[in-house]
Formats: sequence, C-alpha cells, structure tokens
Amino acid sequence: MNEIMQLAPQQVWKHFYALTRIPRPSGHMERVTAFLVDFGKGLGLESFVDEIGNVIIRKPATPGMEDCKGVVLQAHMDMVPQKNNDTRHDFEHDPIEAYVDGEWLRARGTTLGADNGLGVAAIMAVLEATDLKHGPLEALITRDEETGMYGAFGLKPGTLKGEILLNLDSEEEGELYIGCAGGVDITASMRYKEEPVDEGFVPRRLTLKGLRGGHSGLEINEGRANANKLLARVVHDLLMEFDCRLASFEGGNMRNAIPREAHAVLLFGADDINDLDEYIAEYEVQIASEYAPIESGVSLKLEKCPMPETMVPEEIQDNVIDALMACQDGVMRMIPTVPDTVETSSNLAIVRVAGGEASVKILARSSCDSMKDFLADSLAACFSMAGMKVEFSGAYSGWQPNVDSPILHAMTASYKEQFGTEPAVKVIHAGLECGIIGASCPGLDMISFGPTLRSPHSPDERAYIPSVAKFYDFLTATLARTPRK
Repeated sequence: MNEIMQLAPQQVWKHFYALTRIPRPSGHMERVTAFLVDFGKGLGLESFVDEIGNVIIRKPATPGMEDCKGVVLQAHMDMVPQKNNDTRHDFEHDPIEAYVDGEWLRARGTTLGADNGLGVAAIMAVLEATDLKHGPLEALITRDEETGMYGAFGLKPGTLKGEILLNLDSEEEGELYIGCAGGVDITASMRYKEEPVDEGFVPRRLTLKGLRGGHSGLEINEGRANANKLLARVVHDLLMEFDCRLASFEGGNMRNAIPREAHAVLLFGADDINDLDEYIAEYEVQIASEYAPIESGVSLKLEKCPMPETMVPEEIQDNVIDALMACQDGVMRMIPTVPDTVETSSNLAIVRVAGGEASVKILARSSCDSMKDFLADSLAACFSMAGMKVEFSGAYSGWQPNVDSPILHAMTASYKEQFGTEPAVKVIHAGLECGIIGASCPGLDMISFGPTLRSPHSPDERAYIPSVAKFYDFLTATLARTPRK
C-alpha cells in the first residue's frame, strides 16, 4: 500500500489503490457502484445510477468557465478476471494484490485492473480536485464493458449533457484514438447424447498452459498462441494417430481475452499408453519451436485422471474438432490504407464440450462493417457444417474517425505545447465504447486516450508508472482549455 500511495501523481494512485480493494469483475458491479456513488455524494456532487447501472456524477464549472462546452469523462468500472492456474484468488471476494516492479505496477498472479481502473481513478481525482480549471463536467462510469459493453448499450438518449467525450480507456500514452473496430459475438452450440465409456479405455488429461494470452484486439497482431486453437490441433492429431476418443474439452473464459490455457480428457487404448509420453513431449518441443520467441512458457502435459462416466459420440467429436481446426482465428486482414493497423480479426475465445453439450464462443472485430459481417458469416458457415446452431449477439459498429474534430485539433496542439512532440493520431483495433455512446448521443466530439498498459486481459497486465503522470497532466490541461460554446 505505501509503495503505491507514494507514486506520482498521488491524487490518482490513491484512488486506484482504493479500487484494487473492491472486487469488481464483470457481472459483479454492486460494490464498486455503491463506492462510486458514495464518493460523488461525499463531494457534494450530483451522483446517481441510471436505469442500466452506469454511474453518473456531475461537477459544475469553475468560475469564469461556465460558458465552456460540457465535457464527459468516461471510463468503465469492471475489470477482466484472469489469473494464473496456480494462483488462488476469488475475484468476487478478494482484493487485487498490486505491487511496484521497477517502473511498472503489476498484480500477483492476476489481472491488475488498470484497464480501466486508472481511467476511473483519474476521473475521481478530477472530481475531487479544488485547484483545477474546467467547464461543466460529467463523469460517466459504465458497467460491464468487458463482457458486452452493456452499460454503453443501455445508456438512454438525453442522459448526458456534455458536447465533448473524453474516453480514458486507451492504453498507450502519447496516442490519441479517433476511431475503433466494431464487433459481434458468435456462439455455436449443439446438444448430443453422451455414450458410455467402453471397457478397456485408459483416461488421460491433456493440458496446454503457459501461454501469454492478452487482449484479443490490441494484441491479436502479435502472433500469440491461442490455447483453444492449439489444443484442438493436438487433439485432432491424437484422434488420427491413436484412434482415441474425446470425453471433454475446455478452454478460455472471456470473449475478449486470448485464451492462455485449455485441457481435454481423452480415452486411449491400453496398447497405446506407452507411446503417448514421447509423442506429447515431441509435440511440446514442436509448438515451443514454432512460437519462439513469442511464447516462452509453453507447457503440454498428459496426466493420469479419473475415468469419466461418458464420452462424446465419435461423429460429434470429429465434427467439432474439425470445425475448431478450420475456423478463422487471429488477424484476417489489415486496413488496406493503413497497413500497420489490423482491420478484421477473430478470437476463438471459449470452448466447452462436456455433459452432452458443445459450445464455442468467438469475438469477431473489424473497423469495416461489411468485413465484420463477412467474417461472422464465414464462422457461422464453418460451425453450421459441423451441425451446430449459430447465433449472433452484441453486434456494434465501429467508431468512424473524424479528422476534422475540434477537440482533436485542440488536444494535439496542447500535447505538443506540454511535451514538445505531437501525439500519434490512430484508429484502434479494439472495441471502445465511443461508437456506442456516440450512436445514442449524436454530435458528441470524441477522443480516447490513456496511460501506457501492457498485456491487459491477462495476468501479465501492467501499468507503466511514469506514463500516468503525463496522462493526468494532459487530461487536466485539456480540461483547462475546453473550447467555448
């Protein structure tokens, strides 16, 4: 605690530390919602929860700036709950154990929650400050962004009064984002009648772990391994080589996180058991070689396990594994006019095959709506051929860039004046809430920026401490120079 509280700027880090004490995984917003509303009311500010569960806090303009355009400071209150397999942590009850590691802040074996806790903490610091200059302010802290942007989707037209929206959910200091990818959730599912396990089979649990994982938008272009895709490949080859049977398959737990671990229970003939260890050991070396140096901790192990009561019918196991092998995963296309930026991608996020049901969940992203639809239809075709029912949900369009944005020009000039260099202006391959909020509040002038984070959505998540001071200074300078109406 003392380490974190001594970091600069203290007015931001003290609020971030307070947020690490409050469990706030997506879907469990009760405690953090009450905390934020009590915080706002404690400052004597208008504070309330809207119909969908977003927290809104309003702060009047400082004297002399009443005629400035109103600014909405926006962040989301939830965090992605990811942990290492050997870490004991209950995200619904345990605080995050953050610690300073040189110039980085990390968490012990879990996600840190800097995405988007640092954005929320910066908003809290602005609301609490008595020495800043600013026009009329609104804080919009949305719920459940990570699992479907439910707070942004549920925002009612007319709720916000501001004309400028500053989204504090980007992850590279010195960059201003003026557009983002849209997305759609694809769910493929089927029921099947389980079969009893034949006599003579020997069960083994196959586990793939040690992968880096990460954000399925920001880091999808780094060539990181997807545990579901890799394990499907290994299982496919085992089915072909040893004529074994599948009892279950499980991997991933968040649509927007590249899965780091997956496991399957397989049933082998007794005559094949002696050959398996060498086969798996060679496969582990092969995968490690293919993904070096991107993945340095690949672990593929086959272990004894209890005998399952049932197994997947052979036709179903073959169809599902073939579909997992065939489906698009990773980058599909870069933006033709901006070839260093991903346009279209997919993340084979969650796979469950057990108990008479097979389920696959994928998040597809694109900054081009027609390519997003094409990718979604391609994935639907892949799993439909396996006999699975495919449904689309949570679709949202991308945020289209406006290079003539007044707040963009003002912030670009302000950044150069403060720090001596111009910020990079970019489109991000991630699903920011700006596009959704902008659809319900037409005319908002929007920019997204934030401090530097690495590996959000994974236990390697970390925040670059020196970037937080620059981010906060830039934020407060922007508020002091808000354009007049």
